[in-house]
Amino acid sequence: MQLKPAIIFFFAVLLLGSSLPVLAQHDERIATPAGKPSAAARFGAGITADAVRQQLQVVAAPEMAGRETATEGQRKAAAYIISRFAEAGLQPGANGQWEQYFYLYQDTLTASTLTLNGQRYTFGEDYYSSLKECSNQQLRASRIIFAGYGINTAGYNNYQGMEVAGNVVLILPGEPHKNDTTFVLSGTRRPSSWGGLGKKIAEAAAREAAAVLVVNEGASRIEQVAGDRLRRTGIYTEDARQKKNKMPNVYFISPQMAAGLLNVEHPEDLLEQAVADRLTPRVIDRPVQIQFKKGTRELRSSNVLAYLEGTDKKDEVVFVTAHYDHLGTQDGQIYYGADDDGSGTVAVLEIAAAFARAKEAGYPPRRSLVFMAVSGEEKGLLGSKYYTEHPIYPLEKTVVDLNIDMIGRVDPMHEKDTNYVYIIGDDKLSSALRPINEKANEMFTRLHLDYKYNDPDDPNRFYYRSDHYMFARHDIPVIFYFNGTHEDYHRSTDTVEKIDYPLLSRRAQLVFYTAWEIANREERLTVDRHRK
Repeated sequence: MQLKPAIIFFFAVLLLGSSLPVLAQHDERIATPAGKPSAAARFGAGITADAVRQQLQVVAAPEMAGRETATEGQRKAAAYIISRFAEAGLQPGANGQWEQYFYLYQDTLTASTLTLNGQRYTFGEDYYSSLKECSNQQLRASRIIFAGYGINTAGYNNYQGMEVAGNVVLILPGEPHKNDTTFVLSGTRRPSSWGGLGKKIAEAAAREAAAVLVVNEGASRIEQVAGDRLRRTGIYTEDARQKKNKMPNVYFISPQMAAGLLNVEHPEDLLEQAVADRLTPRVIDRPVQIQFKKGTRELRSSNVLAYLEGTDKKDEVVFVTAHYDHLGTQDGQIYYGADDDGSGTVAVLEIAAAFARAKEAGYPPRRSLVFMAVSGEEKGLLGSKYYTEHPIYPLEKTVVDLNIDMIGRVDPMHEKDTNYVYIIGDDKLSSALRPINEKANEMFTRLHLDYKYNDPDDPNRFYYRSDHYMFARHDIPVIFYFNGTHEDYHRSTDTVEKIDYPLLSRRAQLVFYTAWEIANREERLTVDRHRK
């Protein structure tokens, strides 16, 4: 669907804004302090299913074009969020401005060739590389250093006696096994820290390798993976750009290419021989030529911040966050992101409006609140990372981050009992935070609080995958509110008609009541646990 003209769109936004329900104001004042339950209940009740529905129909509308970071769709979404914050009576939260801008970079591949021993190979068929992880390169070398698994640790050194500087290094994925179940380095069934690529590439960089070739484990997937990586925007930060310039380019090559270099007759036997540790590190005297060129352009994105000043404890700040970016358009399809994270975005808008109504009615919070809609989450938590590295409010005065990412749907495990929300991270840094959230739920929302994904051993590692984690890295207590994934996760079918609006509003109310208690309690949350 084509975008409507901007003027028509923003008139629609203004008309919608005037029609949103407002909590009826009572003449009488509740004769309890701001932190008492009756006052909280009065204003929390204003977070309704109808209100979040009307908000989400704008945030996840076709006109927003999927809200991809640093695009016109994201800028339209930011403008709408600002209009709602302003209408609610909040103040700009970014040093007198609504937006905290940050710069990003986006790459486009222009040329890539890889020639080994006179044979030219094709990008996307025989090898691939990450746009974001590679710099422009024009390289000629007379030999390749085969460094086995690329490991250098006590008792196991694949680089023994080899000069690497200025040469191309070839390494294998994974690490050696003693047998089918035991790893050589750890002596157990658990892999060592050398099992991934991070330490291997760092070791090659320390030895001044000019480039690294990594044998790709699945030859049939190279074309698919290369295509996926080329379709991605390759957005990254200035910090990542500087870090990349210090690392060698990494190219993933097919087992067929590697087998030819290592004189293995059958490519399908290559990784089997590698696991058995039968491939000896050595120098391969064959010429290699590499050309890699990309174009880079500078982009600008923003976090949107609204501020509500507190009273006697106003120097301490409670954050409520959600990311408003999504995946944009791909192959002509809009990825609407109604649940991810349109649901969290509209929850933040309604929670902010509820606190503003409370203050207007004579019930201001003791601590200040910042409501932040961040962008760049889908590109690697970029907006929250930028904020915590360039904070507007001192991190030492930031009491908590209540982060909302996907609260409008039901996952397959709760189809028979939908009255739930996943709680993640609430016990990582402060022992006081979980009881506050549980008490708020017991008194007001009566949701089933599911801690399944809070398990440190959970393979999904959701604790590390949303914006709250950037606050937790700085020892700021956090809660991540989440409904789990579903069949429309990161698909164009994540649309508004599939949202459970009563459930969304009830989950948003829980965040409101928890924020209310934290903002008004006498004691600040104490960090009494170590970050993991």
